[in-house]
Amino acid sequence: MLTPKVKHRPAITDPAKVGPLLRAIDGYDGDGAVRIALQLSAHLFVRPGELRLAQWEEFDPDSCIWLIPASRTKMRRLHKVPLSRQVLGLLEKLEGMTGGGQLLFPSPRSDKRAISDNTLNAALRRMGFKQDEMTAHGFRAMAATLLNECGKWHPDAIERQLGHIEGNDVRRAYVRGEHWGERVQMMQYWSDRLDQLRSTEAGVRRKFSQASAGEQAAPSRDGDDESISPDWRQE
Repeated sequence: MLTPKVKHRPAITDPAKVGPLLRAIDGYDGDGAVRIALQLSAHLFVRPGELRLAQWEEFDPDSCIWLIPASRTKMRRLHKVPLSRQVLGLLEKLEGMTGGGQLLFPSPRSDKRAISDNTLNAALRRMGFKQDEMTAHGFRAMAATLLNECGKWHPDAIERQLGHIEGNDVRRAYVRGEHWGERVQMMQYWSDRLDQLRSTEAGVRRKFSQASAGEQAAPSRDGDDESISPDWRQE
C-alpha cells in the first residue's frame, strides 16, 4: 500500500519572525479587506478556502462562533471555530467594508464571487515574503507549531481546531470528544499570544529608548483595552 506524500507548505514558525510578519500585515497598503483576511488567517488558522468563501450568515457573534458548513470543509464535517475578542473586532471593521453582501471577501469584479485563491499569497509576496518563506496556508502550521510547543493545550484539542480527523480507526473510535471548552480558551490565548508577539520588538525598542533618556517606563494597567461587544452586528 502506497503512503501518500505529505505536502509541507512554507510557513513562519519561529516566534522571533512572527512579530515582523504580523506588523507587516498590519501595515499592508493594499485592499483593506485583504489586510483583514490576512489578520483573520493568523488568528483563526482555518484553511484558506474556508476563509475565502466565508459568508456572514455563518457567524454568530452572540455565541462567538463561526460555523463552517460541511460542504466547505476538507473532511466534509461541520467545523466550529471559537471567535476571540480580537477576531470580533476585526469582523466589526470588515462589516463596514463588505457587510452589505453575502460574502466576507467578495471579488472586486463581482460581489457574487469571492476573491481568488491566489489573492492572499499575492499580498504576502507584495509585502516581501517569498514563496518558500510564507503562504496563506502557512498560518495553520504557524499556529499548530507554537500551540504545541507552549505545552498548554491537549494535542487533540489543537488537532480538532485544525479540522483534522484521527487517522487511526481504533483510536478514532475512542477519541470522540471535541474538546470544545478547551478550544474556546485556546483560541483566546492564541489571539493574545499574537498580540504579544506583534508588540514585543516595539516594546523592547521603547524600553531601550527610555533607559537611554533616563526615563522610567510607566507601569502597565490591566483593562486598558476597549472590549469588543459580541453584538457587533446588532443595530
